Amino acid sequence: MKLFFKIFFLSLFFNIGYSQTNLKEQAVNYTEFKGKVINADSKEPLPFANLSLIGTNITSITNSNGEFIIKIPKTELSSKVRISFIGYKTETIELDSFEEKNKTILLDVFISPLSETIISIPKNVDDLVRKTLSNVNNNYLEDHNIMTAFYRESIKRKKRNLSLSEVVVDIYKSPYKRYQKREIIDLLKIRKDTDYSRLDTVAFKLAGGPYNTLALDLIKYHDNFIPLFFMSNYDFWIHRTSEIDGLPVYVVKFKQKDEIKDPLFYGELFIDGENKTLLSAIFSLNVSDKLKSSRLFVKKKPRNANVWPVKANFRVDYTQNNGKWYYNYSNSSIDFKVNWDKKIFNSTYSISSEMLITDWRSNSNLNYPEKNKIIKPSIILADSKTGFQDLDFWGKDNIIEPDNSIENAIRKIQRKLKRIRD
Repeated sequence: MKLFFKIFFLSLFFNIGYSQTNLKEQAVNYTEFKGKVINADSKEPLPFANLSLIGTNITSITNSNGEFIIKIPKTELSSKVRISFIGYKTETIELDSFEEKNKTILLDVFISPLSETIISIPKNVDDLVRKTLSNVNNNYLEDHNIMTAFYRESIKRKKRNLSLSEVVVDIYKSPYKRYQKREIIDLLKIRKDTDYSRLDTVAFKLAGGPYNTLALDLIKYHDNFIPLFFMSNYDFWIHRTSEIDGLPVYVVKFKQKDEIKDPLFYGELFIDGENKTLLSAIFSLNVSDKLKSSRLFVKKKPRNANVWPVKANFRVDYTQNNGKWYYNYSNSSIDFKVNWDKKIFNSTYSISSEMLITDWRSNSNLNYPEKNKIIKPSIILADSKTGFQDLDFWGKDNIIEPDNSIENAIRKIQRKLKRIRD
C-alpha cells in the first residue's frame, strides 16, 4: 500500500510569492471540433465517454458535463470518430457531420436479455479478478511507446480555487509485460496560476504532478493496488453485467473484509469477461482510520496542524487500438481536513487531478529525452513560473474540455491578469 501512495505526497508550506510568464505557439494546421455526448433517452450527459479518431492514435474524452473537444489534423478531416461508453452502443460518425464543429452525440443504452445475464455470470469471481490483473502478455501493448498526455490539477479551499496547473507531457512508457522502473515523463508545455492570499499563512501543495495519475495504471502497477497475494483480504462479487462492442462486461464490486482494519480500497472493476481485460476501475480508499490514512498522503505539515483525508476517489480507463489495450485516462479527487490547535473551526481542502493520453507513437529505438528535460516525481507544479495569458496556449494539442468550475476559474485568472497588465 505504501508503494502506491509514495508519490501522492501532500505538503503544507509557508506562503510563497506569485510569479508567471507567458508562452506562445505558432499557428498549426488543425481543425477543432467540440460537442457533447448524452444518453439518447434521458438526455443526461455521459462523463468520461471515449472518443478516438479511427486509423490514428488520437483520442479525447468527455468531461464531467459530457462535453468534449478534439483537434484533428487537416490531413485527417475525411476520417471518422468512434465514441464508446461502457453499457452503451458504440457510435461511429463522420467528421463532416459536425454542424459548425459543435455536435450533440446520442448514445443508446445496451440492454442485455435477462436469461443471458444469468447464464453468463462466472462462478468464481476471485479467479476472474486474479486472471484479469495478471493477464498482461496477450491483451496490452507489448512495445516501448511515447505517449503524449494532457494533465490538469486543481486545489481548492472549500469552493474557491487556490491553484490550477495544466501541462502537456510525453510519457516514455515501457511494455506492460515486463515490470521496469517508473516511466519517464518529459514536460512539453505548462501553465499555472496560484493565489495563496486566501490561505492565511500556509500553502497547500501537491507533489508528483502527472506521476500521480500515471500510478493509477492498475495493470502496470497492480501490486500497488491489490497484490495477488493480498486478494484474500477482499470480498469480490458480480454486481451487474453490461456490454461494449459486443463483448460481455462484468461489473465486479470489491471491498476489504470486515475483520481487516487497515485502509484498503473498495469500488468497481469493469472487466471484459471474454478476454479477461480490465476496461475501467472506479474505486475509493477507506479513510475511516484518520491516523493511518493520513500517513499515506501527508509528507510535511506544521506541528500545530492535524491533516487527514476525508475522501479519496480514483478512476482509471483503458482503450483499445489494433487489438491491444493501454492506459488512456485516470483521475483522482481527494478531500482533506486541516485542524489547527486552539482553533474552533477546521478547513477543508480538495485536490483534483486528471490525465488523458491524447496520442502515442512507437519508441522501438528506445530514444529518451536528456536528463535535464525529465521531470522528477517530486515536482510541484504550483511552483512553476508560467501563467494563463495566452488564450491559444495549447495550439494543436488535445486537452480535456474544462468543466464549469474549471472554466470559471480560468476566466477569473485571465481577468486578473488583464487587470495586472492594465
